Amino acid sequence: MAGTPQAGTNGDKYVPYDQRTGNESIVYFTRDLSAAGLQRAYEQVNGGVHGKVALKLHTGEQHGPNIIPRPWVQELRQAEPELADSVIVETNTYYDGDRYTTEQHRETLRVNGWTFCPVDIMDEDGTSELPVRGGKWFDHMTVGSHMPGYDTLVALTHFKGHTQGGFGGSNKNIGIGCADGRIGKRDIHTYPGQDQWSIGKEEFMERMTESTKATIDYFGSDGRAVTYVNVMRNMSVSCDCEGIHAQPVVTPNVGILSSTDILAIDQACVDMVYAMKPDQHHDLVERMETRHGLRQLTYMKELGMGNDRYVLIDLDNGGVRITAADAVRDVVPFQG
Repeated sequence: MAGTPQAGTNGDKYVPYDQRTGNESIVYFTRDLSAAGLQRAYEQVNGGVHGKVALKLHTGEQHGPNIIPRPWVQELRQAEPELADSVIVETNTYYDGDRYTTEQHRETLRVNGWTFCPVDIMDEDGTSELPVRGGKWFDHMTVGSHMPGYDTLVALTHFKGHTQGGFGGSNKNIGIGCADGRIGKRDIHTYPGQDQWSIGKEEFMERMTESTKATIDYFGSDGRAVTYVNVMRNMSVSCDCEGIHAQPVVTPNVGILSSTDILAIDQACVDMVYAMKPDQHHDLVERMETRHGLRQLTYMKELGMGNDRYVLIDLDNGGVRITAADAVRDVVPFQG
């Protein structure tokens, strides 16, 4: 049965910064939406990146217009020695579309131009189980069987809205994107014997977050590493899984953030959206709140996955500390 949110955990309620408690993490920020900006943001947090590196990003449905530009990712791999042999990782989808089977998925990768490096569809050969420590819905999550072959996970996330999750940040990129297409994604989205998308609102956010926790706990142990980069560009209210059917972008572009704290980076992105003028953020805020997507943030904190308070470092202005409002003060309407 669906869970009932406790007081203070409703996912349609934004928690202002001054109402949060606890420690602060470091989040880096640049307004430079380019390959160079992506490299600069990544280089602030790459100290633990080593070994066999998985680049987790959303490669998108066919011809999707809003994904992270492929040349940016290609140049990042070429510029950073530890990424020279990195592999883009994905899993097949739960819905019947252009990435439902491995064969369909590989054709979509070809169409979308993800051909400059290896792409590992991690559930191509089956599944593995990772423990979920402290979860209320799961004691384990089913992921692609290839995941245990990697030493480092670098989440390159296109931050945007999401039809069911409210918003898609690093939490969604990992929690949905690493769960396998037949078991893990099913268990996050669907009650047994019910409609394919029968789980929603707070419970969906909690299940997705527990899936993420399984993966980052794995990569945070035994000498492994995980790091996060969020790109706030072309932020439709729709996910990249909607491809050419995504809603038009009306939210201004912002910049690129990086951190080693998954909660801090997703929270900072959400704070920047809320710090915009009402006419700039109306659609994206409405999408977050109507789907109760803000529960992603409070549940990550409850599970001990990071801090919702942070020091935001402006890489464009000598590394000074700024606020989310400072970061979006000069944003302009999206030009298309």
